[in-house]
Amino acid sequence: MNRDYTYSIWWNVLLITLGASIVGYGIKALAVPHGFVSGGVSGVGLLFYYMTDKLSPGSWLFLFSVPVFLYGWFGVSRRFFFYSLYGLLVVVAAMELTQGQIPVKDPMLAAIAAGGLIGAGSGIAFRSLGSTGGLDIVAVALNQRYNLRIGQVSFAFNAVLFTCALLFLDVDRMLYSLVVVFIYSQVTEYFLGMFNQRKYVIIISNHGEEIAKAIMDNVHRGVTYLHGQGAYSGNSKKVLLTVVNNMQVKRLEETVYNVDPEAFTIFGNAMNVLGNRFSKRKTY
Repeated sequence: MNRDYTYSIWWNVLLITLGASIVGYGIKALAVPHGFVSGGVSGVGLLFYYMTDKLSPGSWLFLFSVPVFLYGWFGVSRRFFFYSLYGLLVVVAAMELTQGQIPVKDPMLAAIAAGGLIGAGSGIAFRSLGSTGGLDIVAVALNQRYNLRIGQVSFAFNAVLFTCALLFLDVDRMLYSLVVVFIYSQVTEYFLGMFNQRKYVIIISNHGEEIAKAIMDNVHRGVTYLHGQGAYSGNSKKVLLTVVNNMQVKRLEETVYNVDPEAFTIFGNAMNVLGNRFSKRKTY
């Protein structure tokens, strides 16, 4: 994906609209009917909704998001701020417009489904230059200012939230809510990495130059020479390093072993590869 495409307004608005709509629908159609707390600022809103039953879940989410966005105005870029504000409004609108619920009776299945929907929506929105608002604003601001990992901020906040929830919810509902948050975080990470995941490959062979040429000709990927030395033999040799996408792994393997059946090859997962012909660095 080229830089202009990634940074275009219509593409970001499309991702945020789709992702935020899924998040709002997942909360209203699955989490709320079963009394789950979804984590983050939306979880705080749901907790107050269950305690008071005065305002709608969407209204509580919007109210608790106001101080978060006031903090975010000073802690994140204006672009991220306004994209995320739009994302929050779409989430609130989706929650308000969703009527009824998804007919899932088993609480565990409902928790898994809710976590899956909310995580998918959040992951899609995070593929843009914004988010669905809420805790994401604080997490990104703290990450940029103090280099705190977004996952650490989320974990700390939710730990406090669920500790407080024990005072108002029964243990079963709190445990189901933990399942929602766990599935949500895993699915979000999956969506964030599904388009960026690559394989890095290290190849050790006595035919390094032939293999490098074959990779460039057949797989159309660049190769870097790393200078290595065998610990036992003491012989110097060229170690090859390359990066491919998942669709190219088998072709690379066949290319390497057609040249040298005795080659030693290591495949590893690279969750995010930045640079020429791969992903561009995303700047909020």
